[in-house]
Amino acid sequence: MSRRATIIVLDGVGVGEAPDAAKYGDAGSNTLGNLARAVGGLRLPNLERAGLGNLAALQGVQRSSAATAAHGVLVPASAGKDSTAGHWEIAGVHLKKPFPTYPRGFPSDILNEFSRRTARGVIGNTAASGTAIIAEYGEAHQRSGAWIVYTSADSVFQVAAHEETVPLEELYRACETARALLVAPHDVSRVIARPFLGVPGAYERTSHRRDYSIEPPEPTLLDALADAGIARAGVGKVDDLFAHRAITAEHGADNAMGLEFILRWMRGPSNGFLFANLVDFDQLFGHRNDAPGFHEALRQFDAALPDLLGALREDDLLFVTADHGNDPTTPSTDHARECVPLLAFGPRIRPRAIGRRETFSDLGATVAEWFGIPFRGRGQSFLPVIS
Repeated sequence: MSRRATIIVLDGVGVGEAPDAAKYGDAGSNTLGNLARAVGGLRLPNLERAGLGNLAALQGVQRSSAATAAHGVLVPASAGKDSTAGHWEIAGVHLKKPFPTYPRGFPSDILNEFSRRTARGVIGNTAASGTAIIAEYGEAHQRSGAWIVYTSADSVFQVAAHEETVPLEELYRACETARALLVAPHDVSRVIARPFLGVPGAYERTSHRRDYSIEPPEPTLLDALADAGIARAGVGKVDDLFAHRAITAEHGADNAMGLEFILRWMRGPSNGFLFANLVDFDQLFGHRNDAPGFHEALRQFDAALPDLLGALREDDLLFVTADHGNDPTTPSTDHARECVPLLAFGPRIRPRAIGRRETFSDLGATVAEWFGIPFRGRGQSFLPVIS
């Protein structure tokens, strides 16, 4: 089969609070809308032509009566507001309840067992920013060799270690140990290896992060494609989010490298499905409440969009969406329960309004129909609307 489909997830790029945002403490979150006001208007000419301004009122982005993409909004239906929940929902799986979080740190029995199995002590055990935690505990970690364990408002068990104090492979093995240890009721969404380098007062995280997700509890779009013999490829953390089930991915240092990987795949001979995540919006700018940086990252993606569209073949679909919000203008530095944008491109696409879809899973169902497989997960295909 020569048909191809690509989903690019702009991590954290929400487009307004979800109907149940208040239950998550996110009333008023609007990543793109609030960002637009904070920077005096978004400057995204290619996304504007695609129809981004038709999705919501965005300062600097005009509505278009001749949008070049099919355009709409996806509403989250699965519980939670993290990357795992968002990507799983795109792929057809809904959670009944959010993953557990630990705003006061992890239980002592969990940490004691982690320490016993890894033969190192533990320091930290708090909810904190990744840069702040290594600044506070990095020197003590280097003196003692103890793991820096921390979390955030999200369901994550993060383990930081200096690469010159603890070898990377040992850090990765420790995270595998933590993943095996963290079962219900402490089944956190992800264990994350957070290596860093530098000296006290000048520590910096490196690009050797690795995520260890819990496995999806049900078959996903990726499983269905694999069963049908359709090739799957990934860019960014998507393979980690699906516990490496039915997908492998290339990992780059930043969005620019991720875009290079995406373009190489699209311009190459490969067929099948590409699932890509560009994480800088969320990781570098949303969590740090850096509105100018967030806007600049969006401008970089906007500048790359013509090349992505130029790489489309006759039987290609390209979807641009997100997995949750991460509003850099609110006091919170964590994810937000938001709706996400949906833009669909391709030679066979009719550029028209898709409207509000009631679950991210409609996107996965649409990809499945494009490839001619019966999987729909928890969604309904909108392919007849756009083709």
